[in-house]
Amino acid sequence: MHPKLAIIAALPREVAALVRGVPPHATFQERGILLYQLPNAIIVAGGMGGLRATLAFEAARAMAPIEHVISAGLAGAVVVEERTGERFEVITSPDPHVLVSSGAIADVKEKNRLAETYGAAMVDMEAATIARLSVAHGVTFRAIKAISDGHEFEMPSLSLFADHNGHFRTGAFAMHTALRPQQWGKAIELGNASKHALTKLHEALRQAMAESAA
Repeated sequence: MHPKLAIIAALPREVAALVRGVPPHATFQERGILLYQLPNAIIVAGGMGGLRATLAFEAARAMAPIEHVISAGLAGAVVVEERTGERFEVITSPDPHVLVSSGAIADVKEKNRLAETYGAAMVDMEAATIARLSVAHGVTFRAIKAISDGHEFEMPSLSLFADHNGHFRTGAFAMHTALRPQQWGKAIELGNASKHALTKLHEALRQAMAESAA
């Protein structure tokens, strides 16, 4: 029996705890897509941005008759495409938020602009693309987003380390930061916040997978 749930993330670490011990599907690795087939879910780390989210969505649908998609990261009741202003209604939550999908990693100035323009509580780069594709293919959609950096957090160098497949070059970022002591504090803050956020994200995704399998 094929799984009907797809969980689509940008980066491998966002789903690492869910797929530990499971090898990625060889078919998609040449395109920089890490796809894992579990009994109750297709899990994909496809890279950052709308184009990579599209490729990840297509890969998931190629593997199974998907009926429900989760864009991995905090639950949002409305997803907004920053480039066009398009809005997508998604599965509601008790505490709805607005999630805006930007075309690049947002700095403090951009986060504030999106908050003022759209009432955004959070910003990502992929959810609106996944929402649009879900609507087009008649599958349900929700977003579960873990927040690793707040609206006042600023580390401009982050945007320099995406590779051509939309994956974050962790080693290059670590080397860059190691040579700049003035950034050490920010890097430690981001690392600690990311670790906590990912723990919460994985808990929420495991619960969603269990509910889908029930």
